[in-house]
Amino acid sequence: PHSQTKTKGEKQMERLERIILANLRQEQEKDCLWWEGKWWTCSDLLHLVEESERILAGAKFTKGSRIAVLLPNSPLVLALSLAAWKLGGAISPLNAKSGLPSLIGTLQLIEPCAVVAAPGLEELKTALEEKGIPVVVAGSLSTPLPAFTVRETTPEDESLAVVFATSGTTGLPKAVPLTHGNLLDNSLVMYESLDLLAPGDTLLNVLPNFHSFGFTVSGLMPLVKKLRQTILASFLPPVEAMKTIHESGTNVIVAVPTMLYFMTVAAGKGAPMPVDLKMIVTGGDRLNVQLDGKVKDVFGMGIIEGYGLTECSPVVAVNRNYKERRLGTVGPIIRGYAWKLLNDRNEDVTENGEGVLWVKGPSVTSGYFRDPVMTAERFVDGWFNTGDYVQMEDDGCLRILDRVTDIIIVGGFNVYPQEVEAIMNTHPAISEAVVVGMPHPVNGEVPKAFVRLHEGAQVTPREIIDFCKKHLAHFKVPRSIEFIEAFPLSSTGKVLRRILRQQK
Repeated sequence: PHSQTKTKGEKQMERLERIILANLRQEQEKDCLWWEGKWWTCSDLLHLVEESERILAGAKFTKGSRIAVLLPNSPLVLALSLAAWKLGGAISPLNAKSGLPSLIGTLQLIEPCAVVAAPGLEELKTALEEKGIPVVVAGSLSTPLPAFTVRETTPEDESLAVVFATSGTTGLPKAVPLTHGNLLDNSLVMYESLDLLAPGDTLLNVLPNFHSFGFTVSGLMPLVKKLRQTILASFLPPVEAMKTIHESGTNVIVAVPTMLYFMTVAAGKGAPMPVDLKMIVTGGDRLNVQLDGKVKDVFGMGIIEGYGLTECSPVVAVNRNYKERRLGTVGPIIRGYAWKLLNDRNEDVTENGEGVLWVKGPSVTSGYFRDPVMTAERFVDGWFNTGDYVQMEDDGCLRILDRVTDIIIVGGFNVYPQEVEAIMNTHPAISEAVVVGMPHPVNGEVPKAFVRLHEGAQVTPREIIDFCKKHLAHFKVPRSIEFIEAFPLSSTGKVLRRILRQQK
């Protein structure tokens, strides 16, 4: 037992930068990342890390400090992360487009010693400096920062690696602190779970770095496991993204469903196709299974779907490969997690195979950043309440029925939007349907559907409702249909249901 404890202690001491920098030094001449039309070697990235460390140390960045970055995906984000970790501090990648009030609230919570802004964000610099937060604007996304100085802040533990801001339903800023141990565990287990991954693969790194899926799976995992990555500062326009995927020989696409939809459209308009594509991995939002068929037609292979949450660094479950994948599920829960299902009275209903998913394990954060109240609401004895209502299939595959907050209660009956959407998406005229609950004086709530049609398709609301009646119980049938050109999306491509609910 004694030796086991020691090993566990040693494992907790493992730090991302030690592993990654050792990899880079070991393979200095090998290609590491594709950026703006050419390959960078491990030595090129190492040089940017060393220069970034020198600049941060000169700015008086110290152990336990946090530096916030408002940068698109770029070599600079990776270099600053490694430099901050080497100096015993942490990094907080944030969304520059989240709006000033939201951004200031998040920065006041995270209390970074300084903010690094992308070129072109000078106006934001002025607004933040008025709040007493030092801001340095990067000269470019692939060269060291200009000299600057940081402010003094309350230090955190050196085990802290990244602080992500996450959207809470309350509207108040919420931040998730992830340790080196959390992120390392998730990177290693994710690599092991996607058993088609192999040395020499090139992953697409286009999901925003302020989203844990992008940061961990597309940015960190390749560095930890000596894979290559193609870094794209933006996915738009999709035709340009496809050109880069083609030129760099990217053979593993990691994307959210919305991006895949746009890629199929771009391919239809003659965008160049990927060479030797091996796998398409998606997460971050629910997958419309009709999209899988479309992606298969265009790319010659379907989608490997996974599921995760920022609080879990992020991956919780994933389909392992094409042979074993179960379309419509997010695959089995990955190694290292304990899980259970509870009902709304917090009774264990794991045996029933349906309930709210709770998890615990080495990838799970210990609580929200400087927020004991929110932590007490979602964490109990190391267990984390995902807030997702799920079904565990007999073969161990997990099916996400809905966010608990999205479930519509019609006259006491639960309606899962995902189930209604899955039926609606089989209608030949419908490209995508999103169902939300609307207040109703008698039933409490009723389902309403927002529908985007295929180009050139025509159908009336009455025809859609009749179609639903053939396939769904009466209380699940949407009472009204609204046609929509485009859905309101979050910065990570998720449909913003709360905005749809506000449309009376």
